[in-house]
Amino acid sequence: MNQRTLAVVSAGLSQPSSTRLLADQLATAAVAAAATSGIQLTVTVIELRDLAHDIANHLLTGFPPAALKEALDTVEAADGLIAVTPIFTASYSGLFKSFFDVLDKDALADKPTLIAATAGTARHSLSLEHALRPLFAYLRAAVVPTSVFAASDDWGADSADGMLRTRVDRASAELAREIERRDPVSVTDPFALTVSFEDLLKNP
Repeated sequence: MNQRTLAVVSAGLSQPSSTRLLADQLATAAVAAAATSGIQLTVTVIELRDLAHDIANHLLTGFPPAALKEALDTVEAADGLIAVTPIFTASYSGLFKSFFDVLDKDALADKPTLIAATAGTARHSLSLEHALRPLFAYLRAAVVPTSVFAASDDWGADSADGMLRTRVDRASAELAREIERRDPVSVTDPFALTVSFEDLLKNP
């Protein structure tokens, strides 16, 4: 089976959080959709609440602590990305934005990406289009057409087999197709030696 990787970034602040719940549903659906095409997705979830101090330190110093560096490398090396944020004051959270502020500017170029958000009311649903989609367009990510928004009311019976479930399945299938049609991501280590020590000694 074709092996690919999926990074899931969740910016929920509470534990448990509806943001993480939506992220998990999207990841599960993406794994199932990819499997129908012979692709095995390995999922890594990144909880930004656990990295909040590291992100702030990176913004101040320009150097990521080890845990944040691992998270940034995971996103850059992934074949696909699911990014989920709570909506605060009609836009993505500051923690969510700060994480992508410290990500390398080319890390998401042409990377299949699914954007999603949660909020207490459906009035915030357009935040996906006026805030999140422009952000990821600027980062040159390949954002799938369907975005997923979940308000508090969506977590009733509807979340299992209704409109939210339909949106989750549609968006995840779009992400799986975009991952399938691209070559696996190859990240080059800028510090890796491209010649052997023997050759270096021969050509001082």
